[in-house]
Amino acid sequence: MTAPEPVWPCSLAVDVGGTFTDLVLLDAAGATTVTKVPSVPADPSRGVLDAVDRVARRLGLPVARILANCHRFVHGSTVATNAVLEHKLAPVGLLTTAGFRDALEIRRGIRHDQWDHRAPWPPVVVPRHRRLGVGGRIDRDGKELEPLDEEGVRRALSQLADDGVEAVAISLLHSYRNPAHERRAAELARKTWPGDLTVASSELVPLIGEYERTSTAVINAGLVPIVGHYLRRLDEKLRRQGLVVPLLLMQSNGGTVPLDAVAARPVDLMLSGPAAVGGALHRSTGGDGGPLVSMEIGGTSCDVAVMAGGSVAVMEHLELGGYHLRVAAVDVHSVGAGGGTLARVDGSLLRVGPEGAGADPGPACYGRGGTEPTATDAQLVLGRLTPGRAAGGVLDLDADLARRAIEVHVARPLGLDVESAALGILTVLETHLRQAVETNTIERGRDPATMTLVAAGGAGGLHGSPVARALGCRRLLVPADAGVFCALGMLHAPLRRDRSRSLIGELEELAAGELGSAVDREVERLAELVAAEWPEGVEPRIERHVELRYPGQLWSVRVPLTGPAIGTRRAGPDAAAIRERFEAAYRRLYGHIQPGGRLEVTSINAVATGLLGEPANPPAAPVPTSPPASTGQRRCWLGPGHGWTRVPVHRGDGLRPGHRLDGPYLIDAATTTVLGLPGDRAMVAANGDLEVELR
Repeated sequence: MTAPEPVWPCSLAVDVGGTFTDLVLLDAAGATTVTKVPSVPADPSRGVLDAVDRVARRLGLPVARILANCHRFVHGSTVATNAVLEHKLAPVGLLTTAGFRDALEIRRGIRHDQWDHRAPWPPVVVPRHRRLGVGGRIDRDGKELEPLDEEGVRRALSQLADDGVEAVAISLLHSYRNPAHERRAAELARKTWPGDLTVASSELVPLIGEYERTSTAVINAGLVPIVGHYLRRLDEKLRRQGLVVPLLLMQSNGGTVPLDAVAARPVDLMLSGPAAVGGALHRSTGGDGGPLVSMEIGGTSCDVAVMAGGSVAVMEHLELGGYHLRVAAVDVHSVGAGGGTLARVDGSLLRVGPEGAGADPGPACYGRGGTEPTATDAQLVLGRLTPGRAAGGVLDLDADLARRAIEVHVARPLGLDVESAALGILTVLETHLRQAVETNTIERGRDPATMTLVAAGGAGGLHGSPVARALGCRRLLVPADAGVFCALGMLHAPLRRDRSRSLIGELEELAAGELGSAVDREVERLAELVAAEWPEGVEPRIERHVELRYPGQLWSVRVPLTGPAIGTRRAGPDAAAIRERFEAAYRRLYGHIQPGGRLEVTSINAVATGLLGEPANPPAAPVPTSPPASTGQRRCWLGPGHGWTRVPVHRGDGLRPGHRLDGPYLIDAATTTVLGLPGDRAMVAANGDLEVELR
């Protein structure tokens, strides 16, 4: 049975995850068509094309017709992320100031666990024989102490070419203050390599912090040949099939950008999928400012983010796989806890994660050759998932395979029955989920008990109520189409471009002097960039920020900046207002401030956002005249105190706005299953989201 033809034009978003590739088609009337297909880690573009083909078959239309009527195509990719995590970057050479070629390996010397001195660092991106120092020196004030040794640069480039290097990164000392030496070295390098394979750190991240700036430059250089090739190939394939609009990429900062503008900056795509959480939460709540904490649980991982005041925080630092990057990134905390997370017995202890079964072979119940138990197998054994077709017909869940995997690998080694072993798997997993939420709330100065927990992702609905109760939350929200949460969020994400640079000095002195003019210059340059990169007719909205710290501290705190707009002659930024915002943010983060303490500015930032038109709201559904009818009951284990219980089962497409459910209940939707525990009281909101009061 085919779905109704969309109201043209449409928007498409594809999110490539570790297990599934999700696609959302949103038409001009606000109706959505969603689909999931298995990801293809060896070639993610195949998963994208398979998803487009599958939604076309579901609509009974040619792929060419859908793509020709598509006015926005947004893509979230894990290609950059996986290349870094799997250490599969292209061979990179690094030119740095003579005597400083080991800064990349020395790092900051900071460990996550100060008591663990044995955990190894990840491999250095550029081995020492490809890190070459060149003569020339700029001091910390930007003055030239020694001219650049251009002949030394040429020799180093020749040596790197002989070594088979594909890309060159250039990171010279204090280039954030004076980039002249880096620019000249890059000019010489680009005569040897194509321009997009030479990365100068001052062009990418003109910020203080030699290690972070160098790390960002070399990782970006190593990604350009890989990610750039993938994106160009995908764009070419889509255009051959009929796509006429530029491909938009989801960035780590929560905004989108045209392909041509990001091809030379693939480091901005590190959190390409999870960063869409801001748009997704805004879609679910309308940005009403209520505090939310989202828990997006897919097949491989769980991504946690906080929305307060209608927005998700963006940081200037990102750590991925042990590598530190200076890129704007949504404040998302990720852990290896998803539906495909593996459960194993280590001695007499049950371990769940962080390893996952991935898309191939997947959980044992998929019947694709996997033999180790996962959280999905445990849910199936406990009756919370229905055996048979699932995930929109993509999967066929086999309860016998799930039971056998848990019995062999967990129940027998621990001397438990299968049901107790399955419950143990979920209990451990939900402990990891609770801790992940606490990391992004309690450790950021927020109390999760005062927030609404948003349980999204394909597995979010099954874990939402237990985790919310453990956190002390009173409200739970399960979004409509929760299984394609991030893909849907991409359609609500704005175009975005960030620009930052270092500016160091005392707050009061800079506010009375160059702070306002320096920010105005950055805004002018940002406006020029977006005018060249963005589609015509998109009006940018520009925000300005300043980062500050108490002298001697390593990390800075970003606050909004007040002051004159471009071209005005008013007084400079208000130092007292900036201090007040800094102290409020600092107190929330750390619990104290230094009253009257000196404040040091470290950098300035300008952010441009723009909309390609607001997506249409979903069409109004008829008001239900009768209570929701269940499709039957399923024997389900609800945990201690309840045991095996006959639980009413509802179809997701059978629920309408205004319908109410009292727990326990199960909702089998197209992309997720929702578990309601005894005492839960749920109502379907006007936009299709499930709002749950926890008692």
